[in-house]
Amino acid sequence: MTLKPSTGGGSELSWRKSSYSDSSNSSECVEIAPTPTTIHIRDSKNPGGDRLATAPAAWAAFVRFAAHD
Repeated sequence: MTLKPSTGGGSELSWRKSSYSDSSNSSECVEIAPTPTTIHIRDSKNPGGDRLATAPAAWAAFVRFAAHD
């Protein structure tokens, strides 16, 4: 998986979405904007909507869990 820059949302954050978003349902994806202290998460279909924020360690643990077969 690679992360690609995403536009929109009018934010100073640099949003990225997974290269897996190029699949048949590319509109069903989350985007992340990492900063040194926080991982910001949003729905790619609603960039101006609600967002989540989590610590980098919690995000890393989630990604490891989600990548497990």
